[in-house]
Amino acid sequence: MNSATLFDAKPPVDDLPPTTNDNGQPPRRRRRLWLRVLVALVVLALVVPAALFAFAYAGSDIPRPSDMAVNQVATIVADDGKTVVAKIVPPEGNRVEVNLSDVPKPVQAAMLSAEDRDFYTNSGFSISGILRAARDNALDKESAGGGSTITQQYVKNAFVGSQRTITRKLKELVLATKMTREWSKDDILAAYLNTIFFGRGAYGVSAASQAYFGKPVGKLTVEEGAVLASVIRSPSALDPETHLNELKLRWNYVMDGLVSMKTITQADRDNAGFPKIIPLSQIGGGEAPGPEGHIRTQVLHELAEAGITQKQIDTLGLKITTTIDPKVQQAAEDAAKQSLKGEDDELRTAVVSIDPRSGAVKGYYGGDDGAGLDFAQAPLQTGSSFKTFGLAAALKDGIPLSARYDSSELTVHGIRITNVDGESCGKCTIAEAFKRSLNTAFYRLALSMDNGPQKIADMAHAAGIPEHIPGVNGISLTENGGEPETGIVLGQYQTRPIDMASAYATFAASGVFHKPYFVSKVVTNDGEVLLNNGGDAGKQTVPKAVAENLTQAMLPIPAWSRNHNLWGGRPAAAKTGTTQYLDTGDDKDAWMVGYTPSLSTAVWVGKADGKPIYNSWGGPIYGSGIPSDIWQLTMEDSLEGTDVESFPWPDPIGGQAGVPSNSYVGTSGSGSRGTGGGGGGGGTAKKPDAPAAPAEKKQVEIFPGFFVPVG
Repeated sequence: MNSATLFDAKPPVDDLPPTTNDNGQPPRRRRRLWLRVLVALVVLALVVPAALFAFAYAGSDIPRPSDMAVNQVATIVADDGKTVVAKIVPPEGNRVEVNLSDVPKPVQAAMLSAEDRDFYTNSGFSISGILRAARDNALDKESAGGGSTITQQYVKNAFVGSQRTITRKLKELVLATKMTREWSKDDILAAYLNTIFFGRGAYGVSAASQAYFGKPVGKLTVEEGAVLASVIRSPSALDPETHLNELKLRWNYVMDGLVSMKTITQADRDNAGFPKIIPLSQIGGGEAPGPEGHIRTQVLHELAEAGITQKQIDTLGLKITTTIDPKVQQAAEDAAKQSLKGEDDELRTAVVSIDPRSGAVKGYYGGDDGAGLDFAQAPLQTGSSFKTFGLAAALKDGIPLSARYDSSELTVHGIRITNVDGESCGKCTIAEAFKRSLNTAFYRLALSMDNGPQKIADMAHAAGIPEHIPGVNGISLTENGGEPETGIVLGQYQTRPIDMASAYATFAASGVFHKPYFVSKVVTNDGEVLLNNGGDAGKQTVPKAVAENLTQAMLPIPAWSRNHNLWGGRPAAAKTGTTQYLDTGDDKDAWMVGYTPSLSTAVWVGKADGKPIYNSWGGPIYGSGIPSDIWQLTMEDSLEGTDVESFPWPDPIGGQAGVPSNSYVGTSGSGSRGTGGGGGGGGTAKKPDAPAAPAEKKQVEIFPGFFVPVG
């Protein structure tokens, strides 16, 4: 064997040394290593997420459909149960929950066409939907939709929010999957339709139906349903007021989808036209910006006092039935507007009407701005309309309407007490002085009673003036928390129009006080009654004879006050009042408060800044002027068509029942006004003359033991 043969000879294969790479590893071992790494990556990519998904799935808690509380609007209605007074809208918008059966099938299908055509077959998320959305968005199609299913969208809105993170998206998928297994598809769709935002401040399909078409959801057409389904994707970018062309493109996509879903035929599609959408300016927000806004505020206060929480108000779709009578409410608003027309633009008025038999507030006008100052709740000086409580206190003290008082001027501690235009009836009965509203006689009346000012305050509180009035420090009708001054009888202290209507209602009810209230019934959307209020049973806080004799003394006043008696001879008891602006002699507050057996109404006229008030002719405004006009119109329109009722004849006090026939009658005047000042205390005055012997009772017995007055 030569050397060449020796070196060219190849060893057996098995004897060859193993091939190595740069790292010294054989290729086969290297392939096995990469295979193992690949398998490990696949395991990590599939098994670990699956395990995490399973863990998250098991730990997620999905409530039952019945447990879900969605925000929705509460509706305030009048006592007829139908007339909408106002709405209470949650922060998230105007939502009214409806059952899925209330939504027409074509409208339901339009929602699926727009957002999730595989809704009834997918498992909470849709791979095909995600891929389709990616494709359409990559191609920049105008009609491109999102990749989320309806279930995912609902989970995002109700549970996880819209934060753009992987963690949030994974949680959304987990909950959507679990919800699909635990809820029925119909329940998911119903929850979705009641919570999704449609733009125009409308949350839920019911509110959207009103916002876009001004009709109930049950009356929507398929074309209208397609519009609502279209705007879900981007309510601002598809707003019909600003992006109508873009909305129509999306609408066409939804309508074409309805054909592919076999909800409508191609012929129906060809004949379909884009529906008319109501202008944004015609949409009612429901927040009650007008006079009804003040009613809404009082309703909310009353609901809180009854223990009904804000969460219940926002989530239970409450129907809140109030005591407001639409006829009385309209009468008050019309009377206010009609009587102030052509007058100073700065004049304001408050009108409150209450049912004396229950305390139900039947009409409530605190001003035109429902979000502004409510003058029906404003503490104001009442002037001579407070003399009513002075006379009631005197009657309770045993002083009859026939008692006589000097009506000439007097000065107490340097304070001069006068009557308007020097009016006087000499030494006349207190009933006559009351009709003429003579300050001097009533100041002497207050002085004639032991601790008279306090008795007057006590009578006012008993009738219904609250001891604690918002905006008034300490106990009302007191001098800085101490004893009231004698000027209380002239109306120097503050009360509110609603308090005056309530207290006078007590006199109308023969001394029985009923706490005023606004809410009669509260029912949830599913029929649960949270509150059923018929008013309190009433309490005899003023002696019956006192209230009924007082009423007799008030009956002549409407006619005396520039012929403001009610039409058809309907009996009505009333009292006017006016207060001065500082010591200027100008008037700043003017009142008319009065009642029939079925309705008590208080009217105030003044300015927000408490400055002097003048009528369109430049003259001062008295209670017998504009306030009496408003009162008369409100009462007549409210009571039109109702029975004419009479007041009961009173039992005598001090030997006198009703107004004595021998009152001195002097020259007529325009009434009087309280000074609005302190009036001072102390001083002495003669006790009233002993009453004249009562005249023979002018009564006829029509049934055994039942008498009626005659003459």
